[in-house]
Amino acid sequence: MTARVLVTGAGTGPAENLIRSLRAGDRGLFVAGCHDDRFELRASAADARYLIPPSHHRDYLRALRGLAEREAIGLLVPTSDAEVRRVARARRSFGRRVFLPRTSVIELCQDKYALTRFLRSRGVPAPITYRVRRPGDVASHFRRLAGSRAIWCRIRFGHGGLGSLLVETPAQARGWIAYWMRMRGVRAGSFTLSEYLPGRDFSCQSLWREGTLVLTKTFERLAPFGASVGASSVAALAKTVNEPRLVAVCAEAIRAVDPRASGVYCFDVREDARGVPCVTEINAGRFSMSTNLYDLVGKHNMASTYLRLALGQRSNVRDEYDPAEGYYMVRNLDTPARIFHADAFAEGIEDARP
Repeated sequence: MTARVLVTGAGTGPAENLIRSLRAGDRGLFVAGCHDDRFELRASAADARYLIPPSHHRDYLRALRGLAEREAIGLLVPTSDAEVRRVARARRSFGRRVFLPRTSVIELCQDKYALTRFLRSRGVPAPITYRVRRPGDVASHFRRLAGSRAIWCRIRFGHGGLGSLLVETPAQARGWIAYWMRMRGVRAGSFTLSEYLPGRDFSCQSLWREGTLVLTKTFERLAPFGASVGASSVAALAKTVNEPRLVAVCAEAIRAVDPRASGVYCFDVREDARGVPCVTEINAGRFSMSTNLYDLVGKHNMASTYLRLALGQRSNVRDEYDPAEGYYMVRNLDTPARIFHADAFAEGIEDARP
């Protein structure tokens, strides 16, 4: 029987990229999609599309369970932080239909400040970070971070670089925090200040089952997407890389947060001034927005491998690190992410420059 999967957030970038990857691994796969936004939902490539309440609604879980029964779903895949957290907390009501990290691990990873403190306490490289409890804390934190030529001011929750800005003075940081407090209703206590890591910017995604690393892949971000203000963890241009030291740091981080880890983990990692990879973020339980670069190149499709693990099937992965070097991903507004090998970049292009 062909596997049947329910993907939340259907129509959004993370969900549609995941659907694309899953289908690349199994053309016969049945994918149902659901979303609380009917307009985004209508644009989904899912085989069946269902309008449901938002993840914070009291009927959200009941709607998901009803869909899982109606469509004989074998695996439910949440695609946003809020959905991952809500489904994880109610995992018992879904039986074997979810393959997520432990709820306490998800909650730790979704708090960037708590995660950074935890990793540093376990000896895992992570940026020195301080919590801003009130705007008056900014100056003292700047003094404590005096060795950094610039400082990251960012919100401790959320994704995509939400509320992130590189600042050089306490006044800039206070102004940025004041803007978010006044215009967006974000509390000052939601912000952190951390050392600036000037090195290369990486992403790593890995699959685990009961404490064993099954598969991991890595790429380097070369240019951020739409980051005219602040910062973005979404890449407009990225390339696959072979960086065993990056894999080692990420594996060390997962073994620190959960020796019995299961599910998918996606990392943001930056090098410090000495070239040491430092973990800045772990997205536990959801796939990267750029998952196609992990799935459509190399020996193994990571999304398909996740599906097999979730369904209790044997993995066909022999070497857990699958570094498919030389591939680039190009992303722009209103176009799907495109992936090319370096050798193919000149194909079909004629140089008409004078």
